[in-house]
Amino acid sequence: MKIALAQLNYHIGNFEVNVQKTIDYVEKAKLQGADLVVFAELSICGYPPRDFLEFDEFILKCHSEALKIAGHCHGIAAIVGLPIKNEVLAGKDLYNAAYFLADGEIKSVTRKALLPTYDIFDEYRYFEPNVEFQILEYKGKKIALTICEDLWNLEDNPMYVSCPMDSLIEDKPDIMINIAASPFNYQHDEERLKMLQRNVLKYNLPLIYVNQVGAHTELIFDGGSVAMSRTGNLVKEMAYFKEDFYFIDTDDMEDSLPDKGDILNNRESDIAQIHQALVLGIKDYFEKSGFQKAVLGLSGGIDSAVVCALAVEALGAENVMAVLMPSIYSSTHSVKDAMDLVNNLNCKYEILPIKDITESFDKVLSKTFEGLAFNITEENIQARTRGILLMAMSNKFGYILLNTSNKSECAVGYGTLYGDMCGALSVLGDVYKTQVFQLARHINRESEIIPLNSIIKPPSAELRPDQKDADSLPDYEILDALLFQHIELKKGPEALKSMGYDETLLNRILKLVNRAEFKRYQTPPILRVSPKAFGMGRRMPIVGKYWYL
Repeated sequence: MKIALAQLNYHIGNFEVNVQKTIDYVEKAKLQGADLVVFAELSICGYPPRDFLEFDEFILKCHSEALKIAGHCHGIAAIVGLPIKNEVLAGKDLYNAAYFLADGEIKSVTRKALLPTYDIFDEYRYFEPNVEFQILEYKGKKIALTICEDLWNLEDNPMYVSCPMDSLIEDKPDIMINIAASPFNYQHDEERLKMLQRNVLKYNLPLIYVNQVGAHTELIFDGGSVAMSRTGNLVKEMAYFKEDFYFIDTDDMEDSLPDKGDILNNRESDIAQIHQALVLGIKDYFEKSGFQKAVLGLSGGIDSAVVCALAVEALGAENVMAVLMPSIYSSTHSVKDAMDLVNNLNCKYEILPIKDITESFDKVLSKTFEGLAFNITEENIQARTRGILLMAMSNKFGYILLNTSNKSECAVGYGTLYGDMCGALSVLGDVYKTQVFQLARHINRESEIIPLNSIIKPPSAELRPDQKDADSLPDYEILDALLFQHIELKKGPEALKSMGYDETLLNRILKLVNRAEFKRYQTPPILRVSPKAFGMGRRMPIVGKYWYL
């Protein structure tokens, strides 16, 4: 049987685009003589649709659009994903499902059994888990069809009490097909390939796995669909971070295949993957929200330089506006570094000094603040002045403002609400400062795009004379390692102390992290690239009393 794997970029709720794209690929597959074309999880509506699922009209629309696709399935079959009604008057109203379309109609329905409800996932909020399993039969082949998480239960300490494939294997299938919406983080491709390999080795079956690609606000999907032999050999690994279409005959997935070695041999570095993910995240955010142009503040520092370079790569230099807003505390080299960057990128720029504006604030507040020393208040006024100017550019010219704060700053609250924390999308909010340096060097791997001085000079907010980040924070190598253990690996103070961290430093940093929770609730959506990003995947109370402080 010849199977087409359609790894596509969907737009949540955009039925016109999603369905026409699906029909186009059904027709392409038909022209190439395919017997079956496989699409991703919830392909008709896009994943994750979230509270769109609470509208009956949305669910009915998914079904009617599936019938349109079925009308093109003559001489070929298709597997598509969509939410469907639970017709039983018990349990949740919906199932996460797949339709098997052939001969112009819906031939069968497969429902998802294992519903992820952790980190960024919240499927049990909407869906009922399936408990009945059956094999698909088509063209003389028995197909064990599952949906994403249904294969993710082979750990030594499984999350779920049942495993769909344990039921399906009883009917002696010839092949496994899994349709997925598996989001990116820089560790996940490795985990995913190992998980798929464990399944084929356990059940002694070849596997077709189709993932979606593209970004939906903070979630980025990397693709990487695969065909794998029953012996765990990687017959085909499809493209990452872009659409792809591949044909394979099931006869080419048998044991006679030569061993292709370690399935992780060709894996790109974490930073290379993060680079591609962030570019895709920016590109899709703009395309799917109907905007073309970005604006950002450019300080001459490394964070804004990296965001500017990523934005130019994603949107084109003609669609990026960098705004330099020097103050009396800005060094001459910062302005020069910023200008070198815009010249290297050939993007548009404006220089809007903030001295007169901040002096106006000082004058208005002089009587109220009489006798009080310069402190963080005046520093924040500078940051908020810049935020006002950037939002003015956004409003006047229809630009989308990109936020340039990094994860280290976001973690400890080293930023100003309604100032440098404002924006529509946070590009680096899940990238630690040490990773930002790596990202800058990766961007410069072929030529110097980001000025070397922006990379090597000591980081500074430049809000007071001779200010350096090191005045307020420990060295970023130390800070980021500690933050990673606490945020990604969820280690508390006792575990961290046992690792050798200084107790005074530890208590100080953990207090900063916890105290900054109210700020993080007001940050823009953060492009997720790590296993534990701020946002919907990390839900901490704002006014909670932390047991260890």
